[in-house]
Amino acid sequence: MNAPEIHTHSRPTRLTLSDRIDQNLFNTLYSRSLVYNTCWEDPAVDRQALRLGPDDQLMVISSAGCNALDYALDAPERIHAVDANPRQNALLELKIAAIRRLEHEDFFALFGAGYHPRFRDLYRSGLRGELSDFARGWWDKQADRHGGWFTSPLGSFYFHGLAGLVARGFRAYFRLRPQLANDVQDLFAAANLDTQRRIYDERIAPVLWTPAMNWLLGRQLTMSLLGVPHPQRRLVQAQHAEGVAGFVREAIEYVFRQLSVANNYFWRVYVDGRYTPDCCPEYLKPDNFQALKDGLVDRIQTHNCTVTEFLHDTRKPISRFVLLDHMDWMSSYHPAALVEEWNAILARARGGARILLRSAHADPGFLNWVRVGPRRQRLDQVLDFDHALAARLHAEDRVHTYAGFKIADVPL
Repeated sequence: MNAPEIHTHSRPTRLTLSDRIDQNLFNTLYSRSLVYNTCWEDPAVDRQALRLGPDDQLMVISSAGCNALDYALDAPERIHAVDANPRQNALLELKIAAIRRLEHEDFFALFGAGYHPRFRDLYRSGLRGELSDFARGWWDKQADRHGGWFTSPLGSFYFHGLAGLVARGFRAYFRLRPQLANDVQDLFAAANLDTQRRIYDERIAPVLWTPAMNWLLGRQLTMSLLGVPHPQRRLVQAQHAEGVAGFVREAIEYVFRQLSVANNYFWRVYVDGRYTPDCCPEYLKPDNFQALKDGLVDRIQTHNCTVTEFLHDTRKPISRFVLLDHMDWMSSYHPAALVEEWNAILARARGGARILLRSAHADPGFLNWVRVGPRRQRLDQVLDFDHALAARLHAEDRVHTYAGFKIADVPL
């Protein structure tokens, strides 16, 4: 394993005592919890970049599994959903089991509305037997808690998990500001982009961005609940004069001023706690659900391990990689392991393979200091980065909370 050559401008920062406390908090939350109850990356952008075909072997970090199901609609040969947090794959396994065993009405109640009064019965009679041992143990505990997250008094599965705690916090904030809550609903109901901008500029922005809100967004606890460790917070702070709160405000303003929210289910679910039939992930739509049920869902295989462990164990070359943003925190916490991972990616990648990754920074430093292979080459010496395509697709991203979106190809 090569040790990284770390340049001055990209050196992982030395951890302070405060950083170590933040790191321990994040590790504790991550190791015991379901972090993501829905994916926070736009699969419509990814599918344009991936151009999946019938012979593709795709490796994706599972997160909440929504996007793996979305990619399956393009019918690649195999999707390997990899996650070091087995609770994330437990959620994907439950979705796969529900696709196989339930009809669309029940499935949408669970993962669209986030609430089904008979979840415990559905789970015990049809879903439980489809799960792996870990996933079964995890959901057994949830089902025994008065039906668990899908029958919660909170009203929605999407108000659970760590990200759900943040959604509940903002929901409570809106209850204290009923006029603001009404204005947000009007924003989502806007008939066109001009109306949407006017509602945001005149009725929402002036009352949303208070000092209290800015303070809350700047707390590491808030970021940890959203799955953002302190190295990513530092990346944001380093490139935005107003810190994390300024970055979040800029991202939200782009979404609500530049993009139509009519189909922006990412932000809607954390406001309402539910999707609607007209504004939801593709896998929840009736025809797509049926296509998955008819066999496409069987192309997904889950792996509870790290990316490097998966790549060392698999024998079939991988043609597509969706790496999300995990390299941000690896570059700070485990730089040598990041170099090992890049070597594993390149060793297992098929000629012409495409790699997608996201970052909290528009130009993540690790792309400059990672050295790979026996010649210890820079990544831009062994990969072809398509900066123009990445910029065009990034502008269409309906989430827009990542500053960096990178597309790289392995030469044929």
